[in-house]
Amino acid sequence: MLVRAAATLFLLAWHPLAQAAEQSIPAGAEGQIEFNTPSGNIGCIYTPKGGTSTYEPQDGGPELSCSRVAPSYVTVILGPKGPATLIKNPGEQPCCSNVTKLAYGKSWSAGPFSCESTTKGLACTATNGHGFFISKAKVTVK
Repeated sequence: MLVRAAATLFLLAWHPLAQAAEQSIPAGAEGQIEFNTPSGNIGCIYTPKGGTSTYEPQDGGPELSCSRVAPSYVTVILGPKGPATLIKNPGEQPCCSNVTKLAYGKSWSAGPFSCESTTKGLACTATNGHGFFISKAKVTVK
């Protein structure tokens, strides 16, 4: 029974809940979308296919990059193909500027990516089934 409950919780962390209302977050001039979790500990940047005038994703995009500040700085990058990449020591990075907050219980989506913000953390997936969960307590990728 305990194993079944743990498996159910794991699945819920990876699959955004159907009742989570979509939150609209406007794109910047070059199509990037930035948002933070309400705690301010996690910040994400969506870069559309083709990138911007100053940044091009490794495979041409689109790309979702999320960073966590505490307890240690980590970055997770999710592209349109393959699993998410966890960078455990990205060096000192700017994170979590004063941008739109993805409210707890809300979801966001752009391109092949969707995320859901909860009080437990941020779960993001791509249409290819790969994704990640990031919180103060842990980071997992698939």
